Order: sequence, then C-alpha cells, then structure tokens
Amino acid sequence: MKREAVNPSTMYNATQFGFSHAVASEGRRMLHLSGQVAWDKDNNLVGPGDLGAQAAQAFANLKEVLAAEGASAANVVRLRTYVVNYSPDQLEIIGPAIGAFYGDVIPAANTLIGVQCLAMPDFLIEIEATAVLD
Repeated sequence: MKREAVNPSTMYNATQFGFSHAVASEGRRMLHLSGQVAWDKDNNLVGPGDLGAQAAQAFANLKEVLAAEGASAANVVRLRTYVVNYSPDQLEIIGPAIGAFYGDVIPAANTLIGVQCLAMPDFLIEIEATAVLD
C-alpha cells in the first residue's frame, strides 16, 4: 500500500491542525470503518461528559479495528469526525487525541462536522475512517 499526503506549499499548513488537504493512495483492498465512539469492549461509555476522554477512546477503538486487519494510522486515507454541538474552541480538546492517533504519521484527509446529536445521547464524538490496506 502506498499512501502520500498532498499538502501544496502554496496553501496553508493543514497538518498543524491534524489533517492533510488530500491523500493519494494506491492499493486494491480498502477498509471502511464505521464511526467509532467512546464505548469500551463492555459497552461502557468512557468519559461521560468529557469530550477529550471520548475522543481518545474513539481513536483507540479505530486503532483496534485497524490492527485487526494488520493496519495502522499510516493506512488511513480519510477521517470524518462528528462532534455534538461543535464550537471551534473544542478543537483544542480534540487535537491531542488526533495527534496521539497519528503519532509520526502525516495525518490523512479529515472533515470535522458539527452535529446536533449522535446515535446515543451521551456520545459527544464519533469518528469514521477509510483505510487502504494493500
């Protein structure tokens, strides 16, 4: 699998905000990850009312699903992040979880979307991903 971030030098530095402008990839097998939330393996909500804790758990869940297929954040080409009642100051809360997810990997394309609610009333964030495996 080949994955290359597309961040033109003529544009603003998107990676400082945890995303790339685009990702070019080559590969045949793709993994489409359902939106991950802050449930642990026993369906317990991690971080009730705490956006940072929920973001960290949602990204941990993404890593777990990726690892089940021998993949990692380096295989991710697209994220969509849904945040309940989003306001720009919440990016400071979500940012560390995004950074921890990627580590040294250049981030994939990401769209952050503010929503009124998610599937369950206590969910504050949901993150879905697309990965190229080979």
